[in-house]
Amino acid sequence: MFLKQEVSLNTRKNFFTLQVLKLFKLLHRTRQEVFKNDTKALEAARQKINEEFRNNRDETSEEKINELLKIASDVEVILRTSVIQAIHTDSDKIVLIPRKDLLQDNTPYLDKPTKKQES
Repeated sequence: MFLKQEVSLNTRKNFFTLQVLKLFKLLHRTRQEVFKNDTKALEAARQKINEEFRNNRDETSEEKINELLKIASDVEVILRTSVIQAIHTDSDKIVLIPRKDLLQDNTPYLDKPTKKQES
């Protein structure tokens, strides 16, 4: 009986370890894509990701681990979908560099919607 519980606990621990490592790698891949060619931002993001994971390395509460995994997953989505690079070209000009996955088809705004033709 005791051995069965120990195996079950080890299986859960391994599951969480795999989830944490998978998310850690995903955050770093996202960081590399989002901050491509920006060494300062790449390094700052690398340090922050590593720091947050290191600070919570000894966490044992499943509830807290799940909460931290959710936060990390949300951060990855925000980085991937909301961050855009910009370069100052002059004192009053900024060039935006959107990634292809951020670009969407634009639907033009119409003051008066057109009536749909009935068939």
